[in-house]
Amino acid sequence: MENFTMLQFFEWYTNGDGNWWDHLKDESGRLKSIGIDAVWLPPAYKGAAGGYSVGYDVYDIYDLGEFDQKGSVRTKYGTKQQYLDAIQAAKGAGLSVYADIVLNHMGGAEEAEKFMVRKVNPDNRNEFISDPYEIESFTKFTFPGRQGNYSQFVWDWKCFSGVDYDSNTQETAIYSIQNEAGEAWEDVIGDENGNFDYLMLNDIDTRNPAVRDELKRWGKWYVETAQFDGMRLDAIKHMSFDFYNDWLDHLRGELQQELFTVGEYWSFEIGDLQKYIDATGGRMSLFDAPLHNAFHVASVKGKDYDLSKIFDNSLVAANPALAVTLVENHDTQPLQSLEQPVDYWFKPLGYALILLRADGYPCIFYPDLYGAAYKDKDAEGNEQEIILAKVEELEPMLYVRKHLAYGQQRDYFDHPNCIGWTREGDGDHENSGCAVVLSNGDEGSKTMEIGKAHAGKVFVDYLSKHDAEVTVNEDGWAEFFTRAGSVSVWALKN
Repeated sequence: MENFTMLQFFEWYTNGDGNWWDHLKDESGRLKSIGIDAVWLPPAYKGAAGGYSVGYDVYDIYDLGEFDQKGSVRTKYGTKQQYLDAIQAAKGAGLSVYADIVLNHMGGAEEAEKFMVRKVNPDNRNEFISDPYEIESFTKFTFPGRQGNYSQFVWDWKCFSGVDYDSNTQETAIYSIQNEAGEAWEDVIGDENGNFDYLMLNDIDTRNPAVRDELKRWGKWYVETAQFDGMRLDAIKHMSFDFYNDWLDHLRGELQQELFTVGEYWSFEIGDLQKYIDATGGRMSLFDAPLHNAFHVASVKGKDYDLSKIFDNSLVAANPALAVTLVENHDTQPLQSLEQPVDYWFKPLGYALILLRADGYPCIFYPDLYGAAYKDKDAEGNEQEIILAKVEELEPMLYVRKHLAYGQQRDYFDHPNCIGWTREGDGDHENSGCAVVLSNGDEGSKTMEIGKAHAGKVFVDYLSKHDAEVTVNEDGWAEFFTRAGSVSVWALKN
């Protein structure tokens, strides 16, 4: 079985000149050649901010850059035709394509409507802090630029469970829409803020049968139109797990496709992730947010962090078959909403921990492969310039992952500042097998078993960090080295 690797092919500050899909088209062959197997693409439909939208302020899920809406025909990333062409180019190069699906909320409605609400305590959304009263808010979506193409469904206030703005009073608050059934929020996993169903903008109410039917029709249309292979589901912490059980079963049944799916349940509590997996019956993988958090903390603490415990309370340790591991993403990068960057020195260590081990489906972040530079305002309103350097060790690690990191794994997580493991290799991958040593403190070494099949063989550091040559003894053991605050990946000398 081959080792597969996913690439998040965008970041928050991705170039907005409308040529991003062409960039994917141009890069697909190279990505496949360096060991990438799947690309997760940004939301491809029109956002409320039109051609400037990153895509998470969803306006029209049927407009893939085809209609003159919100000030542009194209999205930030290009036109519908560029999008479809890029997907076909990626698939032609042997890549799988994952679409970003955002079904939690919508914004940018054309018309305001009046309806009854109750204001809630933002720290405990189950607590009402007003009696029912009428507000006016923009909740009616007519999509005049699309004029009923693909769907004539009209979204109105009955399609939503909450809003955050009263245009009558210009007050911003969290308003629970009083629907005909007298329900407030949908059931979600976890008790953060009492109930974290409401996140932003107009919160879609998937209890409405008409909404469910429309989202099923759209899902089938989207897969058939774009021909993608899988999905990343946004903000599932704020949505009904029951909806996604129904929706995924419907799509997989109708289309007779596996449709690999990974959900973004952003919590550092492994118990919440396990509850979500149980509630969805293992229908989707989840991003390993607790492991990302461990990487962030480890990168800040340096030698004061106990590396032997790096996988404690991670999803990849608890449920490896459903864990998508990552070092960073568009939300955690500097100046973003969940800003929690992993310091640059630790990124090679983090990538070794997700790329070169047996468990988990690793996801690489675009700037770590290509680099990135951007400006934005920080929390205090001061403009900052951010430069993210590419991680030079990534491509050699991708090679080792794709060609060499196979076979039995032996772990040596027996020191707080220096850990390692070996992969013995297998008969299906020529010259396979490797040894990995990490240090967050001084120079170090690990004496580790890699298997008698390697007796007498000479290993070198594929990352060119250490200049030693290591010979495996007759019992299959050797001492492997690493520099201070670094990682070395030892494999058979060519």
